[in-house]
Amino acid sequence: MSSPRPILVCVAWPYANAPLHLGHMAGCYLPADLFARFQRLRGHEVLMVSGSDEHGTPITVTAEKEGVSPAEIAERYHRINSQALADFGIQFDLFTRTTTANHRQVVQDVFLKLNERGFLVSRPMQVPFCPRCQRFLPDRFVVGTCPHCGYERARGDQCENCGRTLDPQDLINPRCGICGTTPVIRETEHLFLRLSAFERELLDWLKDKAYWRANVLTFTRNFIQSGLKDRAITRDLSWGVPVPLPGYESKRIYVWFEAVIGYLSASIEWAQRQGRPEAWERWWKAPEARHYYFLGKDNIPFHTIIWPSILMGVGGLNLPYDVPANEYLQLEGAKFSKSAGVGAPVGEVIDRFEVDALRYYLTVNMPETKDSNWSWEEFVQRVNDELVGILGNFCHRTLTFAQRTFGAIPAAGPFDDADRAALSRIDEAGAEIAAALDACEFRRALRGLMGLAQTGNQYFDRKAPWALKKSDLAACGTAIHVCLRMVQALAVYSAPFMPGAAERLFRYLGEESGPAQWSDATAEIATGRPLPEPAILFSKLDLETVTAES
Repeated sequence: MSSPRPILVCVAWPYANAPLHLGHMAGCYLPADLFARFQRLRGHEVLMVSGSDEHGTPITVTAEKEGVSPAEIAERYHRINSQALADFGIQFDLFTRTTTANHRQVVQDVFLKLNERGFLVSRPMQVPFCPRCQRFLPDRFVVGTCPHCGYERARGDQCENCGRTLDPQDLINPRCGICGTTPVIRETEHLFLRLSAFERELLDWLKDKAYWRANVLTFTRNFIQSGLKDRAITRDLSWGVPVPLPGYESKRIYVWFEAVIGYLSASIEWAQRQGRPEAWERWWKAPEARHYYFLGKDNIPFHTIIWPSILMGVGGLNLPYDVPANEYLQLEGAKFSKSAGVGAPVGEVIDRFEVDALRYYLTVNMPETKDSNWSWEEFVQRVNDELVGILGNFCHRTLTFAQRTFGAIPAAGPFDDADRAALSRIDEAGAEIAAALDACEFRRALRGLMGLAQTGNQYFDRKAPWALKKSDLAACGTAIHVCLRMVQALAVYSAPFMPGAAERLFRYLGEESGPAQWSDATAEIATGRPLPEPAILFSKLDLETVTAES
């Protein structure tokens, strides 16, 4: 392995207006967690941050509909979603929120620095005004038909169907997102970020990004080459970060500008909580540091164009190294939608199923390069045929046989060709899985893990230890020693994907805790260490029960 480096794992900030569902997990939270867990095992200095986006207009829309304050909505869903992420095993170093005093201060500092350097400009702006609600409408308060793809529920800032950024005036048949009234256009003064000033610098920055996912790189290049428009970063709102300039007391910094700065503010908050206020600089200023941004495809332009432009304007801070954005996960062929009643809230799903099983199926079905589909029938099939039938079967038959026959890890005698091939496969699989995880190709990495488990089953069948036990106990011990080495490797390699199962496997191997580093997979196993009686690693699912309850 190369020398340890600081790795910042940034995860898109969820709006605190609804419970997180399985689509959110597949889109960014699970892949970020897989990557961060792996890099920690490799010995890198990982800092993984995110938090609740509590100033987004979805929060104010929900608050309007419920007749409560935005702060009440934000508090409710920050609590619900923080718990759901923790229960799903998503391991943040800090999951914070955009309503903290620290975040407000960092956002205002960035804002003022950009203003001092001439990257902000004041201009009149034609803004939708709802005559019924008697107020200016932020972009997301306006809905209508996308002029590019015809999607009928596009928002005034972006079409979530085709990903294009929009202005409310671009929409066909626009209407107020609260009352449905057709808005009128009125003029108001706002501050704009001069995105157009960064076109050449952004294109130069993209020149060495051939390792990015093709859809992310192509979208970003095309977007920039079509010509960047300056974008307003203030709005006529009362909920949000105040604009730190005189004359703008009634306005707030708009969320699309503010939220991405959260990666920086969260890093600073983490450092303060550690009692080392300058520690964040290790990730943001060290030239060897790498930044990875995990998000859904609808957030690509905010992280590959707007956020890098802000960083370039501020200066002295590291730019994104990779932005492995995922496509969408659908539920039984339908798009996740709270309003349409299509969803699988994380809190409800983990009450019914083992978290490791959910993480497994989401990974094997992750929408890395195209939209994918959650199917309850396929979920049951994958869990039963693969987790139970392949990985769980090999580990349980090995551990059970070893514990009942030897009571401890048996010594190995001379290795034959089959033994050496099995042990060699541990190293090969580890290299394959590590390369895939480094490249954020999580489906490929999981295939490598399951391939090793399948090799283990084939080796166990070929050696037939139940027969060797009667004819040659020493040879039987050697075969089981090799199998236990493979179980140990599987425990380490599965730790990013299924941390609960990995820890249980280590305990069944007589260890006190789970794997501490990636190299534990190929370490010598402690001959003579007592083995506890193992339990079944994964539970089989009943299709009729699952589909009836879903």
